[in-house]
Amino acid sequence: MDTALLIEKLVLVVLLFLVSLGIAAYSTYFERKLAAWIQDRVGPDRAGPFGILQPIADGVKMFMKEDFTPKNADRWLFILGPGIAMFTALITSSIVPWGTDLYLFGRTIVLQVADFNIGILFVFGTISIGVYGIMIGGWASNNKYSLYGAIRASSQMISYELAMGISAITIIMMSGSLGLTDIVKSQHGMNWNIFYQPVCFLVFFICALAETNRAPFDLPECESELIGGYHTEYSSMKLGLFLFAEYVSMFVSSAIISILFFGGYNFPGMDHFSGNTLALLSVLVFFAKIFFFIFVIMWIRWTIPRFRFDQLMHLGWKVLIPIAIINLMLTGIVIAFHEGWFLN
Repeated sequence: MDTALLIEKLVLVVLLFLVSLGIAAYSTYFERKLAAWIQDRVGPDRAGPFGILQPIADGVKMFMKEDFTPKNADRWLFILGPGIAMFTALITSSIVPWGTDLYLFGRTIVLQVADFNIGILFVFGTISIGVYGIMIGGWASNNKYSLYGAIRASSQMISYELAMGISAITIIMMSGSLGLTDIVKSQHGMNWNIFYQPVCFLVFFICALAETNRAPFDLPECESELIGGYHTEYSSMKLGLFLFAEYVSMFVSSAIISILFFGGYNFPGMDHFSGNTLALLSVLVFFAKIFFFIFVIMWIRWTIPRFRFDQLMHLGWKVLIPIAIINLMLTGIVIAFHEGWFLN
């Protein structure tokens, strides 16, 4: 790898890190404002104009609070848990194609940190590791409420990964590739997968809510039963890492949903543009799709009541998985007929 390319990748990594953290921070602000609007309240309005500096105030508060570790906790695992949760949430964004190629200083800059030909497998593999952060954090706290929350989180995330994975296989069959870039290119213009796979999208979206522990699937941190759930014993920035990881995961999940079903950075009429104009428009369109799904996820949280845990497991194992399998089989049959496999 030449020096210029290495510098380019490092700049993209730093920029992506800052953008992800910035969006995660201000997602907390917009969620509180949205909740206030739904519930006819004011919401944050003290820190800066319209409360716009509230995320910064929250960050300062997190750093300034006492960093407390329970006496009987496993100290190193207690520290490692939130670190794993945050790391896996951030690293997933490294393979997301954010737009078409940008041309600067005589170089072609690919708006993607790493283009793996097995990108979707990387996403699911990273998500699978993320559950260890929650499980380790809950277990290391030496608190029964934290442990129950961690057990709920692990069983929930493992269960819903199955239906999500089957849904992703359906999209892989249609695009003929595991790479996220190829999946995006197969939906050029307005040829989005949502028009062919609405059921698959619905299953994937529900599973994404469960994977990010968002309401109505927020049983791992159910305050009426488990206080704060798996992060009950955490304080200061360790708690902040768990909370930020949830919002980063929501941002990345919205990006993956946009890539698999809504064309990623593709938009109608994109063939009329070229060069840097196309690159900037593609990035803006992609982020518009991401923010739309973030809004929908927040809207659901403040509208739909929480499931019981048995209802959550029933939905995952007895409803979503069978639907995903049937949809996968029907898609395979249609693709086989379309390509003439049964005629040969």
